[in-house]
Amino acid sequence: MSGYVYLLALLLLAATGRSQSQTASSRAVSGVVITDKNELVPGVAVVAEYASGKKETVTDSNGGFRLVVPSEPLTLKVTGKYVVFGEKHLSTSEPSEGLQLQLSYTIPPVHESMVISASGLNPTIDQRNDNVYKSTLFSRDDQIFDTLAAGINTGQHEGGGKSLEIRRFGFNLDHGGVNGGLKVLVNDVQQNQATQGHGQGYLGALKSLTPELVDDVDILNGPFSAEYGDFSGLGVVHIRLKESLQNLLTVRVQGGSFGAFRGFVGYSPALEKADTFIAYEGSHTDGPFTNPGRYGRNNATGNYTRHLNDKESLGFKLNFGTNDFYSSGQIPLDLVAGGQLDRFGFIDPFDGGRVRLGTLGTYYKREFANGDILKLDGFLGRSLFDLYSNFTFFLNDRVNGDEIQQHDSRLQQGVNAQYLHPYKLFGHSALLTIGSNFHDNQINVSLLHTKDRQILDVNTSAHAHVTNLAGYVQQGVDLPQQRFHVDVGLRFDYFRFDVNDHLDAAHSGLQSASRFQPKANLSYTPLPRVPLTLYASYGRGISSQDARGVVQHTEQPKVATTDFYQVGTAHVLRRVSLSTDLFLIDRSNEQVYIPDDGSFELKGPSRSYGWEARTSVQVTRHLILNGGFTQVSNAFYRGTSPRLYIDSAPHSVANSGLTLAGWHGFNGSLRYRHISAYRLDGLNPAIRATELDVLDLSMSKRIGHGVDFNFAIDNLNDKRYWETQNYFESQLKTEPGPVPRIHATPGYPIGVTVGLTFRLGEK
Repeated sequence: MSGYVYLLALLLLAATGRSQSQTASSRAVSGVVITDKNELVPGVAVVAEYASGKKETVTDSNGGFRLVVPSEPLTLKVTGKYVVFGEKHLSTSEPSEGLQLQLSYTIPPVHESMVISASGLNPTIDQRNDNVYKSTLFSRDDQIFDTLAAGINTGQHEGGGKSLEIRRFGFNLDHGGVNGGLKVLVNDVQQNQATQGHGQGYLGALKSLTPELVDDVDILNGPFSAEYGDFSGLGVVHIRLKESLQNLLTVRVQGGSFGAFRGFVGYSPALEKADTFIAYEGSHTDGPFTNPGRYGRNNATGNYTRHLNDKESLGFKLNFGTNDFYSSGQIPLDLVAGGQLDRFGFIDPFDGGRVRLGTLGTYYKREFANGDILKLDGFLGRSLFDLYSNFTFFLNDRVNGDEIQQHDSRLQQGVNAQYLHPYKLFGHSALLTIGSNFHDNQINVSLLHTKDRQILDVNTSAHAHVTNLAGYVQQGVDLPQQRFHVDVGLRFDYFRFDVNDHLDAAHSGLQSASRFQPKANLSYTPLPRVPLTLYASYGRGISSQDARGVVQHTEQPKVATTDFYQVGTAHVLRRVSLSTDLFLIDRSNEQVYIPDDGSFELKGPSRSYGWEARTSVQVTRHLILNGGFTQVSNAFYRGTSPRLYIDSAPHSVANSGLTLAGWHGFNGSLRYRHISAYRLDGLNPAIRATELDVLDLSMSKRIGHGVDFNFAIDNLNDKRYWETQNYFESQLKTEPGPVPRIHATPGYPIGVTVGLTFRLGEK
């Protein structure tokens, strides 16, 4: 495989050369566009006007631009929605490369989308555009999360169709909803499922997400925006999908290692006053497992947005998905080490599951003459979920085994409203945001004892009706000379938990809870010409508990809180951007309902603190280097003696990438991810999960008009690693008694994927 690395190195080295020549009668004009808070500005137009004409370009994802113009005096302008920029005049003798053009916004640009999104709280918002998603071959759907970085570490539990396990800031969030939670939304629809059959805040609905349709992603470090409530304690990931595709027809076919194949078809006609597409994605893989995964996905996604006039739009979105799989489960590592079990082996061949889901949404946006914006959206979702697992093998039932089926049948509805009002507050630019959210779930949820996927007994069964109603207000203002920005907010959430237990009336009940959540964000740029911004953020986030636990243990907390403090710096030079921060996270008591056996766990108050650093370097106009490192200095439960440490999450998480874009038809990336070894027991530091260091390579090359060749190598360094590792007791049928040990899911070995992408009818 080293030859592939050398090939990539040669391509990247060649990319450092200039691809545009300049004659004596022309010159290059290049630089970066930033805001008055030293934030990079992608997607705005830079126009150079001169006596003989003009040229225009659009800034890239790092705010960069480059034009080749005649050697004449010229005027530079920056244009875009809500942009305020004067003019910059350049004589023929003045330097024209490495420029910094500074603008300001009347309204943060994120609000151009029809989807309700967080205000511009950068640098507490980390952003991803569609470059990596449209040029990368994803052989597995969970690889989308690897592109997020931002200190987020994920691992597959079962090797396929099950939701990823999420770890961030020294906490294990299970599948997204405990220990503060990581809130994930797609087009304003919350993906975390409350009171779910397998785990609180379960993120399995993300299996219906198609990477080619991702437009951009916002990642919030913490609960700093009043627009997000439940499960936002350790941050928010908001994914927005495209409203139309660049081409009339896009087709991608790919195949690779482990019996993997995948196809994508997207049709996006050019309509007057409308944006639309319909797309289908189908995939299958067996994985490297002895018991083939037989993991098949089918997803259909569509959008129709009608521009009623210049200021008003109405849109409709749909998404349907199916997901069927078998899995190897989490296997005992002592048996692998002793040669009794293959690394990709299994104990129970019937582990796996099936999912059916669909979501319909409608979106409305109106801009008023005074600059105000109103956004309304609503959705209706239906899902069926069945998961078969056997974690402990024959520990509890020596005859039939411990296989379980977790069932979740769910109907959910939601409505979101947001009103933005830009105005002058004592002569200073200000933005007032007012909004509300409504989310309602009706769920039939049960736990069954099974053998070979046949029901033996019903352990728990209930109908839960969970309602969340919220309102929020957020006020931002730029103070003198726009060097000091203040953003404060307040959110109120009300929860109603109504459970009707089908087996035990004593476990039925009705409970409610509510919480206020204050937010504050400050940023300060000491000197206009010094590329330094200081910022501080505080936010209180919440995470609701499983309704079954709420009604059975009314004395325990119904909603847990997370207080997140962060201070940092942001620097933007001509080719380099850097941000650093220190964080401290305090969590309240939390009651966790464990759907695997219907038991409860009360976690005491906890604390985590550490630091982060992120950077992006524009090496050349075609080559970008970026990286990030999150270090947790300590994570523990407060008030314990001897001290009880938080387990099952790494303290060091690193990501980096080298991205090649638009060089002689080549696009590509070399991505690296690392996590440290971490403890699996709060008292015994010797019980540890192993570290990992993995490289992934992807390349694409335009080989003809509208045809790209795609190539990817996953786990380029063929690292032998384990994705998710847990420590608990289990027992095989041949073992005389319970054995406490580490169980894990193996990471994929090196794998190759090749494909072709056809784009017809450029719009």
